[in-house]
Amino acid sequence: MIRIDVPAEEAHNPYGYAGANHAREIMAAAGGFSKAVYTHSRLSLREFEGARSRTAEINGCLICQAFRAARDTPAMFAANGTRPAHLVSDNGPAPDEAFYAAVSEWRTSPLFSDRERLAIEFAERFAEEPKVLAQDEDFWVRAHGLFDDGEIVDLAHSVAAWVGLGRVAHVLGFDTVCLPFAAEAEAA
Repeated sequence: MIRIDVPAEEAHNPYGYAGANHAREIMAAAGGFSKAVYTHSRLSLREFEGARSRTAEINGCLICQAFRAARDTPAMFAANGTRPAHLVSDNGPAPDEAFYAAVSEWRTSPLFSDRERLAIEFAERFAEEPKVLAQDEDFWVRAHGLFDDGEIVDLAHSVAAWVGLGRVAHVLGFDTVCLPFAAEAEAA
């Protein structure tokens, strides 16, 4: 259920309506943050998608759970009329559906590399126990053994965008409506 008043003719796109009519500057900044994550991340697509998918599970965002960066990111930007020079979907092979199905079992699934597993762990702990994560010296030794500082900052900001914006979508009920780019991608 959408938690703000959206006219019936705009009910198919509550994000668009909210962005045009409420907190415009804040929503534009959120859109810019999200765009930066999808156009500038250096993480491999599988690392990115593992962390993003685990965050989506934790947040409960229906759109985020159904989103597949390799399939949907190009369509998301095409809906705006432009394709940036780089998208995260360019960062290596796309995960298959078995990958997505196993994300919640990241600790035991053999489908993940050490880097993918750490990215998923980071996302989970960032979303659920940030104070504990910040103080876990063993985790940070492992993280620095697998990722350079730039990749850690990239991962942290990507997860921050997904936690925050995914929770906004879920709490306001915007995730109950299919976004236009997702419908176009499914039709293709």
